[in-house]
Amino acid sequence: MRIGFAVPQYGAFADPEFIGSASARLENMGYDSLWAADRLLAPLTPSDPYPGGDGTMPPAFATFFDPLAALTLAALNTRDVRLGTSTLNALWQPPVVLARSLASLDLLCGGRLDVGIGLGWLRDEYTAAGVDWKGRGARLEETLDVMETLWAEDVVEHKGPLWTVPPSHVHLKPAQRPRPPILLAGFTPAALERVGRRADGWLGAALPVPALRTVWGMALQAADRAGRDPSALRMVMRVNPTIVDKPAPPDQVPYAGTVDQVVEYLHAAAEAGADEVFVDVQATTRSRGELLDVAESFITALRAS
Repeated sequence: MRIGFAVPQYGAFADPEFIGSASARLENMGYDSLWAADRLLAPLTPSDPYPGGDGTMPPAFATFFDPLAALTLAALNTRDVRLGTSTLNALWQPPVVLARSLASLDLLCGGRLDVGIGLGWLRDEYTAAGVDWKGRGARLEETLDVMETLWAEDVVEHKGPLWTVPPSHVHLKPAQRPRPPILLAGFTPAALERVGRRADGWLGAALPVPALRTVWGMALQAADRAGRDPSALRMVMRVNPTIVDKPAPPDQVPYAGTVDQVVEYLHAAAEAGADEVFVDVQATTRSRGELLDVAESFITALRAS
């Protein structure tokens, strides 16, 4: 099981200097990967409840550093650790622009990028970005089509319902060929079918282990139906725990618990199919020192268990 940590980028941690220095520190601790998330705004009256806890969006989300800029800082301050988005809301910008940004980042980091893409959950952000909430699945399919064409072909051309790219030279290509790994998020049958049919893996979130097995099984079955090798798919799972000093009730783990309790859950998730897990405590830690101390505690416990 590979072990990752969230790049500091929101709330009190949305500081360029700290993002760079913390990324170097996390790599030196022994983390395998660093992951950046994506939020545009924190509405005063959200259109949709936050998909966690009591449905209230963490106040820290009101200050959110751009994910690709955060990973650029991480790339410039690390050597070997992989860098990923979990998740990038890819529909807020045209795919030709996003493809250029991601190719540039993959070149800058020397081919260490994992492109994790999701559709988001907050309609307010789509309204603010000027993108229709309806038809997100079809928009994502065409976005992937355009980006894969731009990354792989010598002469690119695309004609689709949403975008037209005239025959063109686009010689800027990612370092990883034919493209960086693409991981897709989502829990609906349609999202999991898309993972199995065309992605390199699934971006999951902490669930009770039986539910995690069920959801992952849906993606693997979809790969098999599409004539792909299910064993080639990766599961990368995020956990956002509140770390407490005394053991939490079992039904609260991994959403709250001691480091050891969360680590025990992560090992169970690995047995359920997770190839990689990563921890994000930006919403539940109060200082830079505390965040790095928690990171040290996790990597030590995980490596020792």
